[in-house]
Amino acid sequence: MTGPGDPVRVRPAGPGDLDAVVALEAEGFAGDAWSPTLVADGLGGGVPTVGYLVVEDGDGVQGYAVVSVVGEDAELQRIVTASGRRRTGLGRSVLAAVREHAAAGGADRLLLEVREDNAAALALYAADGFTEIARRRRYYRDGATAVILERHLDGPPDDAGATGTMEA
Repeated sequence: MTGPGDPVRVRPAGPGDLDAVVALEAEGFAGDAWSPTLVADGLGGGVPTVGYLVVEDGDGVQGYAVVSVVGEDAELQRIVTASGRRRTGLGRSVLAAVREHAAAGGADRLLLEVREDNAAALALYAADGFTEIARRRRYYRDGATAVILERHLDGPPDDAGATGTMEA
Protein backbone atom coordinates (compact mmCIF):
# COMPACT_ATOMS: atom_id res chain seq x y z
CA MET A 1 0.00 0.00 0.00
CA THR A 2 1.30 3.42 -0.86
CA GLY A 3 1.71 6.15 1.71
CA PRO A 4 0.62 9.79 1.92
CA GLY A 5 3.77 11.03 0.17
CA ASP A 6 3.29 8.90 -2.93
CA PRO A 7 2.36 10.74 -6.13
CA VAL A 8 -1.32 11.02 -6.93
CA ARG A 9 -2.70 12.17 -10.23
CA VAL A 10 -6.15 12.69 -11.64
CA ARG A 11 -6.62 12.21 -15.35
CA PRO A 12 -9.39 11.77 -17.90
CA ALA A 13 -10.49 8.15 -18.00
CA GLY A 14 -10.71 6.08 -21.15
CA PRO A 15 -11.78 2.62 -22.31
CA GLY A 16 -8.68 1.05 -20.74
CA ASP A 17 -10.02 2.01 -17.31
CA LEU A 18 -13.21 -0.03 -17.70
CA ASP A 19 -12.34 -2.90 -15.34
CA ALA A 20 -11.12 -0.59 -12.57
CA VAL A 21 -14.13 1.73 -12.82
CA VAL A 22 -16.64 -1.15 -12.93
CA ALA A 23 -15.02 -2.71 -9.84
CA LEU A 24 -15.12 0.60 -7.96
CA GLU A 25 -18.70 1.17 -9.10
CA ALA A 26 -19.76 -2.19 -7.66
CA GLU A 27 -17.88 -1.50 -4.43
CA GLY A 28 -19.24 2.01 -4.00
CA PHE A 29 -22.83 1.57 -5.11
CA ALA A 30 -23.61 -2.15 -4.66
CA GLY A 31 -27.28 -2.59 -5.66
CA ASP A 32 -27.36 0.77 -7.47
CA ALA A 33 -24.23 0.18 -9.54
CA TRP A 34 -24.23 1.19 -13.18
CA SER A 35 -23.90 -1.69 -15.63
CA PRO A 36 -20.55 -2.39 -17.32
CA THR A 37 -22.23 -1.54 -20.65
CA LEU A 38 -23.29 1.90 -19.41
CA VAL A 39 -19.83 2.57 -17.97
CA ALA A 40 -18.16 1.42 -21.20
CA ASP A 41 -20.37 3.78 -23.21
CA GLY A 42 -19.40 6.69 -20.97
CA LEU A 43 -15.69 5.86 -21.03
CA GLY A 44 -15.82 5.52 -24.81
CA GLY A 45 -17.33 8.99 -25.28
CA GLY A 46 -20.83 7.75 -26.09
CA VAL A 47 -22.38 10.59 -24.09
CA PRO A 48 -20.74 13.84 -25.20
CA THR A 49 -21.71 15.85 -22.11
CA VAL A 50 -20.26 13.29 -19.68
CA GLY A 51 -16.66 13.02 -18.56
CA TYR A 52 -15.03 10.34 -16.45
CA LEU A 53 -11.97 11.15 -14.34
CA VAL A 54 -9.82 8.64 -12.47
CA VAL A 55 -7.49 9.21 -9.54
CA GLU A 56 -4.49 6.93 -9.35
CA ASP A 57 -1.36 6.39 -7.35
CA GLY A 58 1.50 3.90 -7.48
CA ASP A 59 -0.98 1.05 -6.99
CA GLY A 60 -3.20 2.05 -9.94
CA VAL A 61 -6.72 3.50 -10.14
CA GLN A 62 -8.06 4.20 -6.65
CA GLY A 63 -11.15 6.23 -7.48
CA TYR A 64 -13.17 7.93 -10.16
CA ALA A 65 -15.77 10.59 -10.77
CA VAL A 66 -18.39 11.15 -13.44
CA VAL A 67 -19.41 14.71 -14.27
CA SER A 68 -21.92 16.01 -16.77
CA VAL A 69 -21.52 19.55 -18.10
CA VAL A 70 -24.41 21.18 -19.93
CA GLY A 71 -24.30 24.94 -20.34
CA GLU A 72 -23.79 26.80 -17.10
CA ASP A 73 -24.53 23.77 -14.91
CA ALA A 74 -22.43 20.73 -14.16
CA GLU A 75 -23.59 17.73 -12.18
CA LEU A 76 -21.36 15.37 -10.27
CA GLN A 77 -23.07 12.06 -11.01
CA ARG A 78 -20.67 9.67 -9.31
CA ILE A 79 -17.60 9.84 -7.11
CA VAL A 80 -15.97 6.82 -5.48
CA THR A 81 -12.67 6.05 -3.85
CA ALA A 82 -11.54 2.53 -3.00
CA SER A 83 -12.67 1.58 0.49
CA GLY A 84 -9.10 1.13 1.73
CA ARG A 85 -8.14 4.60 0.48
CA ARG A 86 -10.95 6.69 1.94
CA ARG A 87 -10.01 9.63 4.14
CA THR A 88 -6.56 9.86 2.52
CA GLY A 89 -7.16 12.92 0.32
CA LEU A 90 -7.99 11.06 -2.89
CA GLY A 91 -11.61 12.24 -2.79
CA ARG A 92 -10.48 15.86 -2.40
CA SER A 93 -8.10 15.42 -5.32
CA VAL A 94 -10.70 14.05 -7.71
CA LEU A 95 -13.29 16.60 -6.52
CA ALA A 96 -10.85 19.44 -7.29
CA ALA A 97 -10.36 17.97 -10.78
CA VAL A 98 -14.14 17.73 -11.23
CA ARG A 99 -14.45 21.45 -10.46
CA GLU A 100 -11.65 22.19 -12.93
CA HIS A 101 -13.31 20.04 -15.62
CA ALA A 102 -16.71 21.69 -15.04
CA ALA A 103 -15.31 25.22 -15.17
CA ALA A 104 -13.31 24.42 -18.31
CA GLY A 105 -16.57 23.20 -19.89
CA GLY A 106 -18.23 26.54 -19.19
CA ALA A 107 -20.16 25.66 -16.03
CA ASP A 108 -20.80 28.30 -13.38
CA ARG A 109 -21.96 25.88 -10.70
CA LEU A 110 -21.59 22.27 -9.73
CA LEU A 111 -24.57 20.30 -8.43
CA LEU A 112 -24.76 16.91 -6.77
CA GLU A 113 -27.00 14.73 -4.67
CA VAL A 114 -25.90 12.65 -1.73
CA ARG A 115 -27.67 10.37 0.73
CA GLU A 116 -28.53 12.23 3.91
CA ASP A 117 -27.04 9.35 5.93
CA ASN A 118 -23.63 9.59 4.20
CA ALA A 119 -21.86 11.67 6.85
CA ALA A 120 -18.38 11.27 5.34
CA ALA A 121 -19.50 12.54 1.92
CA LEU A 122 -21.49 15.41 3.44
CA ALA A 123 -18.39 16.46 5.40
CA LEU A 124 -16.21 16.29 2.26
CA TYR A 125 -18.64 18.46 0.30
CA ALA A 126 -19.13 20.97 3.12
CA ALA A 127 -15.35 21.35 3.46
CA ASP A 128 -15.22 21.98 -0.31
CA GLY A 129 -17.74 24.83 -0.15
CA PHE A 130 -20.96 23.04 -1.15
CA THR A 131 -24.24 24.21 0.37
CA GLU A 132 -27.59 22.46 0.61
CA ILE A 133 -30.31 23.77 -1.71
CA ALA A 134 -32.99 21.07 -1.50
CA ARG A 135 -33.92 17.55 -0.41
CA ARG A 136 -35.62 14.73 -2.28
CA ARG A 137 -37.54 12.52 0.13
CA ARG A 138 -37.50 8.77 -0.55
CA TYR A 139 -35.21 9.33 -3.54
CA TYR A 140 -33.13 6.17 -3.23
CA ARG A 141 -34.42 2.61 -3.66
CA ASP A 142 -34.27 1.95 0.06
CA GLY A 143 -36.30 5.09 0.82
CA ALA A 144 -33.39 7.28 1.92
CA THR A 145 -33.52 11.01 1.28
CA ALA A 146 -31.17 12.75 -1.14
CA VAL A 147 -29.59 16.05 -0.18
CA ILE A 148 -29.05 18.36 -3.17
CA LEU A 149 -25.90 20.46 -2.90
CA GLU A 150 -24.39 23.18 -5.05
CA ARG A 151 -21.08 24.98 -5.30
CA HIS A 152 -20.53 28.04 -7.43
CA LEU A 153 -17.40 27.82 -9.54
CA ASP A 154 -16.65 31.52 -9.88
CA GLY A 155 -13.39 32.62 -8.34
CA PRO A 156 -10.49 30.38 -7.42
CA PRO A 157 -11.45 27.02 -5.94
CA ASP A 158 -10.33 26.21 -2.42
CA ASP A 159 -7.81 23.47 -3.19
CA ALA A 160 -5.91 23.62 0.08
CA GLY A 161 -6.58 19.94 0.77
CA ALA A 162 -6.06 18.65 -2.77
CA THR A 163 -3.09 16.38 -3.38
CA GLY A 164 -3.10 16.19 -7.16
CA THR A 165 -4.10 18.01 -10.30
CA MET A 166 -5.77 16.82 -13.44
CA GLU A 167 -3.57 15.94 -16.37
CA ALA A 168 -4.63 15.72 -20.00
